[in-house]
Amino acid sequence: MNDKEIIEAVLFAAGGAVDTQTLAKVVNRSAKTITPVIQTLMEEYSTRDSGMEIVDLGGRYVMQVKPKYTDLVSPVAPKELRAPILRTLSMIAYHQPVVQSELVDMRGNSTYDHIRELKERGFIEAVPHGRTKLLQTTPLFADYFGLSSNDPESIKKRIVELSRQQSGNEGLDRWLGRKFVGITPMYRSLADLCGIKDYRVINAYNPTEEELESLADVFKLVVSRGYEEKVSKFYDGEIIEVRSTTFGDIIDAINALESVADPEKSKENIELITDLRDRYVSKALVISKKVKPATDMIARIVSDLRLGVSAEGCVIAPDYGTSSEGMNISEGADILVPTHSKVDGDIVDRVCRKYDAIIDGLKNLEK
Repeated sequence: MNDKEIIEAVLFAAGGAVDTQTLAKVVNRSAKTITPVIQTLMEEYSTRDSGMEIVDLGGRYVMQVKPKYTDLVSPVAPKELRAPILRTLSMIAYHQPVVQSELVDMRGNSTYDHIRELKERGFIEAVPHGRTKLLQTTPLFADYFGLSSNDPESIKKRIVELSRQQSGNEGLDRWLGRKFVGITPMYRSLADLCGIKDYRVINAYNPTEEELESLADVFKLVVSRGYEEKVSKFYDGEIIEVRSTTFGDIIDAINALESVADPEKSKENIELITDLRDRYVSKALVISKKVKPATDMIARIVSDLRLGVSAEGCVIAPDYGTSSEGMNISEGADILVPTHSKVDGDIVDRVCRKYDAIIDGLKNLEK
């Protein structure tokens, strides 16, 4: 056996970074003597056809799979850290130092078990911080993931660099374990309109422990307009607020998901929805009766239908009754429009029901 073969065997067996002093001790040579041997070995790996490489981490060396083969080997690679624990570690690494209580709020109570395991394995350390703790990575974390430094800013910078090399933000999302688009139940049909296959339906407004776990897999989350602040308490990724009062709202929602949608499917459905809106506008053109919208939601539908508005017009109101301010919106209305809580079907069906309620109601009043 020669020194180069021994060093190669040690790096292969180590499964992590090995410093020069340890390698020198194994081959019973001085660190100064074996450094050229390591460099020669690194050059051989870089020039030959191999799926492996040796990386210099500043006096520490690691043998690893070349980045371009990572996705290919991941299905058969040993899963030393379960996915939920790896996601918790990823969040700590990217956002460190992280307040433990805030991390638990985002990830759920199971995070305590994740933190305990990560501490036992030496990947993170906890520093007292008032009544809670600050979590941050250790040098072992840097060695394990092939990073040259455990400095928080260096780690974050390196993660961003890797993400840019791996298709922009999608690379970063993969590093953080995020793979899916999250859709709140009301907008499930929006994913189908966009041709999105990798999505999960999650109640992000009042998530259960299981739903909090699912949110960690999500890199974009679709919620109703006005709920971003509430949802951001549980979720730290990109939040897309949409609404579905009018056909225009649905078109805007499809466009908002352009980066993850099937272009052909989205274009096809936008054309269908535009044609459907034009047909409803044509129906409304024969109506001469003026209307008085009771809420902004109704006003937007009336505007989309191009109906005449008057302070003395027939009152159109949503059917939800009492508003958040305690006012009975529905009382005395000439026409009641069904809101989403009382209408089944996908978002296009729900918009059609609202438009039908107004047009049919006005036609009946004109008789």
